[in-house]
Amino acid sequence: ARRAPGGGDWVRIGFAQMLQRARAVGQALVDRGLSAERPVAILSDNDLEHLTLAMGAMWAGVPWVPVSPAYSLLSQDFGKLRHILATTTPGLVFAANAAFGRAIDAVVPADTHVVLADMADAGSLGGRPVTPFADLLATVPGAGIDAAHAQVGPDTIVKFLFTSGSTKEPKAVINTHRMMCHNMQMALQAMAFLADEPPVLVDWLPWNHTFGGNQNIGICLYNGGTLYIDEGKPTPKGFAQTLRNLREISPTVYFNVPKGFEELSLAMETDDVLRESLFRRVQAFMFAGAGLSQAVWDRLDRLAEQTVGERIPVITGLGMTETAPSCTFAVKPGVQSGHIGLPCPGVEVKLVPVDGKTEVRFRGPNVMPGYWRAPQETAEAFDDEGFYKTGDAVKFADPADPQKGLLFDG
Repeated sequence: ARRAPGGGDWVRIGFAQMLQRARAVGQALVDRGLSAERPVAILSDNDLEHLTLAMGAMWAGVPWVPVSPAYSLLSQDFGKLRHILATTTPGLVFAANAAFGRAIDAVVPADTHVVLADMADAGSLGGRPVTPFADLLATVPGAGIDAAHAQVGPDTIVKFLFTSGSTKEPKAVINTHRMMCHNMQMALQAMAFLADEPPVLVDWLPWNHTFGGNQNIGICLYNGGTLYIDEGKPTPKGFAQTLRNLREISPTVYFNVPKGFEELSLAMETDDVLRESLFRRVQAFMFAGAGLSQAVWDRLDRLAEQTVGERIPVITGLGMTETAPSCTFAVKPGVQSGHIGLPCPGVEVKLVPVDGKTEVRFRGPNVMPGYWRAPQETAEAFDDEGFYKTGDAVKFADPADPQKGLLFDG
């Protein structure tokens, strides 16, 4: 679900309707001859068209490439966008509206299909032909999509998810159906309450990142849940929208980055409606992306005790783009800031001394087969036993009792 333009009521798409949409869009992608060599690139942020296109691509066995909108809207030279499109050579590029036109004109080859959800000002795109997203939705699914779907298996590529590229050029991480399905089962075994009732998420986390795009969409798909797309952000300007949504929708599990939990916990100190709505049925909080300060953790505990008479478990762990994302979960009582817990079911962990610290390495069905079109970087990412080298350091919470799990150590 997503709010109607202008912030009105929620526009909803149910599972049966999404299946119809996915088959129609999937047929349109098959008709255009798209494949792993010519995938779908999505330039814009979380919305219903983005998700429909992703579901259609998944159904058809065509990978998609979710790209950070900042690479199109904030960048002046489009360097990262140019690198991403050169690496993946998409056959179709999708964006929400003509605000992405400057980036498309600068970087997208003239023979690449361009699709916009909102056709207003589409004529500003350098005169190139532009297809309305509605045309993809209007495609009649037939034998082509059925044949393509029949070929989808565990090693079919779902998407190319790019690393942040904070230190060097972003790398295209191959995400397969095997990786994502295993991750959803790992999450369910770590958070068994997901099976008690269909999960409800109110979530802003971007789908071009593994946390929002793999775990959170996946939890809803795998467990029959509902994802309310939160168009707010944990910023001074954007957080009012998040607070409005949480006053109206009570999630069963709530995900955010530490900054978001900090802003939310401060707002709940003086907003009884918000506090009671959030705590009404939430079973757990989970954060990722950085450490949650103990002060924020303590504030969440205190507010929960005041509101519902008990603390809400705060779950964390260690994950990364290359592992789709989960590797460890910290779910036991007594978890504190810095804990990352124990290996997920099915994940093997190797601890290796490196430069005076202990590097954690992972092997399992959730680990990528490699980086797309980057054999050298792929070879360097794994050790001689096939463990992915994370570059993250850990230490035992209690060296005498490994069952107490691991702490992040830089």
